[in-house]
Amino acid sequence: MWKVLLVEDETFVRESVKEIIRWEEMGFTLAGEASNGLEALPMIKNDPPDLVLCDIVMPQMDGLELLQETRKAGIGSKFVMLTCIGDFESMRRAMEYGASNYILKLSMSVKDLRETLSKVSRELSARQPQVERPVRQPAAREKITHPEVNKIMEYIEQNYDQDITLKSLARYVMMGENYVSALFKKKTGETLIHYLHRTRVEKAIEYLTTTDLPVNRICQNVGFMNDNYFIKIFKRMTGMTPSQYRMKQ
Repeated sequence: MWKVLLVEDETFVRESVKEIIRWEEMGFTLAGEASNGLEALPMIKNDPPDLVLCDIVMPQMDGLELLQETRKAGIGSKFVMLTCIGDFESMRRAMEYGASNYILKLSMSVKDLRETLSKVSRELSARQPQVERPVRQPAAREKITHPEVNKIMEYIEQNYDQDITLKSLARYVMMGENYVSALFKKKTGETLIHYLHRTRVEKAIEYLTTTDLPVNRICQNVGFMNDNYFIKIFKRMTGMTPSQYRMKQ
């Protein structure tokens, strides 16, 4: 089941969205709800959902800010935005920030929601491991024929234990975030976030196989700030938890 966090400040809309569809039949489970971005952000960081169904206009922290802060934290949860008719600029910005889709609140139907969830489910399935090719043991990175991409790869290799975000990497090579993201994917075949996660998991494997450090300490040493998220990413890439991987060696 894909986990969904519902973020909407209007109680009526929130309850309608919850009741309008049989979530489990679509392969989703409603794992939590929040009334604004400020309330939702720590929930996302503590236990990243697969999908955030989020209103754009909310008090304290709106949906666009929540999406941005989630990406800054290195969390790749899918976002589907709930918006009002005519708010084209917010829709455009949401898609630019990486939202998967948007739904018009006033005309939302079971059909709209089912089609959107089906799309998101396909996207989530596509990025899951088949199992994801086995994580390579640390080795010299292949050089890419682009100086800025090489610069980013070298920076990640040397600073994987630091707080790295798309924004900080874009600033490092003095390019726009969207351009850097698209360029890296084009030249390497994987997203920046996936590359960063893969690097960190490879480093974690080094710690697991050569030290007796506890998993939570390894998590911090390789740059993950959340144990649960670290374990989720590690399992996604290797097919087992860090503890299981260590026992297998």
